[in-house]
Amino acid sequence: MDPTAAAARETVAGLRPDLDDPVERTARWVHDLHDKAFLDLPLPGRGATAERFAALRAVGAVDLDLARLVEAHTDALAVLADLGVDDPAPGVWGIWAANPPTAPLVASRDGGGWRLTGTKPWCSGAGTCDHALVTARSGDGYRLFAVDLDGSTADPVAGTWPSPALPGSDSRSVRFDAHPAEPVGEPEAYLRRPGFWHGAVGVAAVWLGGATAVASALTAGHARRPLHPHALAHTGAVDAALAASGALLDEAARAADADPSDSAETARLTAGRVRAVVERTAAEVIDRVGRALGPAPLATDPDHARAVTGLMLYVRQSHAERDLEEHGGAVLATGTWPW
Repeated sequence: MDPTAAAARETVAGLRPDLDDPVERTARWVHDLHDKAFLDLPLPGRGATAERFAALRAVGAVDLDLARLVEAHTDALAVLADLGVDDPAPGVWGIWAANPPTAPLVASRDGGGWRLTGTKPWCSGAGTCDHALVTARSGDGYRLFAVDLDGSTADPVAGTWPSPALPGSDSRSVRFDAHPAEPVGEPEAYLRRPGFWHGAVGVAAVWLGGATAVASALTAGHARRPLHPHALAHTGAVDAALAASGALLDEAARAADADPSDSAETARLTAGRVRAVVERTAAEVIDRVGRALGPAPLATDPDHARAVTGLMLYVRQSHAERDLEEHGGAVLATGTWPW
């Protein structure tokens, strides 16, 4: 087992029995992993990207609430490194980059500094993170800002995550009231760097971990009672889908290390392929496990039910056909494709 996943399991076993609240439990978990330096993953495109993706996948297979915060923290450190911040503030970081079409978060200059005003939706770790990278609209474009979250002018909004899925991710809205912020990079720099696409693959690695957790119900069911022929067929298909996605993830890691600056301009294509394939694998695994085992795991195994509902919500970070349309256009624009 990957050492990060092993550490996560050990941490869970050591949690106090009275930590029944999923937000508190996940917060304790991610801070324990941070304090033990298990979140110091290799940066993407620096020669050990496969190790990074494997760790994210492993944590996704342990718990998707935890993985949501781990992925964001490790991506935040990669973003800061890409944009020239070599010594980020210690603690757990989030990335809050949802950009709703109405009422965007606004950044304005205040003397020699910047302040953020407005409400940012879907901020994972809203009450858990020590710092966050936050996107906002400013007079000179779409910017990324680093913020400390220990003040009274950045408040999580109660009741803004009613979903029963991923409850421990604490993905509430956060209201900023002239909150001080430090710009990171130039306008649009966060989106233009090759590492944006490496980070997109990292999210897919977590999805794949979540799909692996759902698939484990097949082996658990077989241990209790040998699977019937149709269930065996579903198991074979699940194994093939997971293996294909894993191979594509490994290939994406090799591509990132071979061309970290994306001189060939293929990082976007690679990320699009990986995310499309892993999203499809997640849907197939959920469907086939349910068809193989019936309703019993969902009805009687709370860990399996959490894994299924969490994965269904998590993969909706993909924009479905909109992402496929964008990917198809990028494929044809290159003039070359592997088919």
